[in-house]
Amino acid sequence: MNSEKSVRAFLAIEPPAEILKEIGKIQSRLKEACPFDIRWVKPEAMHLTLKFFGNVSEEEIIAISRVVEKHAAAFAPLQLEVKKLGLFPSLRRPKVLWIGLEGDITSLLVLLNKLEQGFEGCGFAKEERHFQPHLTMGRIKVPKCSGNQEQFMRDRGGCEAGSFLAGGLGLIKSDLTPRGAVYTRLAWFPFSAKEI
Repeated sequence: MNSEKSVRAFLAIEPPAEILKEIGKIQSRLKEACPFDIRWVKPEAMHLTLKFFGNVSEEEIIAISRVVEKHAAAFAPLQLEVKKLGLFPSLRRPKVLWIGLEGDITSLLVLLNKLEQGFEGCGFAKEERHFQPHLTMGRIKVPKCSGNQEQFMRDRGGCEAGSFLAGGLGLIKSDLTPRGAVYTRLAWFPFSAKEI
């Protein structure tokens, strides 16, 4: 692979601006009482990552696109609801604060499984970790005060940012800069099937 021609890419569902705006409001409220030293993710940079490919060549992008186009076309738009905070990997050792997605998750998992099978055929290993649909809200450096996170999650864990209809998948390029990652959509694959 010619590294000069490669791009860092991933496949994701991109929430609409109104959902991201609500998440920004939630972040503002959380900052006042957050028991973590946290680096907040800007709402406009949030997305539901389905597959991270790393550095890929133009040929690999073409192969990935064929897989995504084929499978996305067989699915109807997905109704998703953004709600409820969570922590990775656990409450005791928090590294990531996220807000979860609910709704048509069964259909999303079926789609993801079909995509993973297709990507394996292109040389990309299947993700072994359990898929937890989420948007990363912030990355935790260290808890400010151990023990407070349980109270924090009890009091503020039920946040809701609204629901939206996901109309397709974006293949997104990630450029790492000193100010953080800059995302550019390379391709869009609509969910084309009609709901029965």
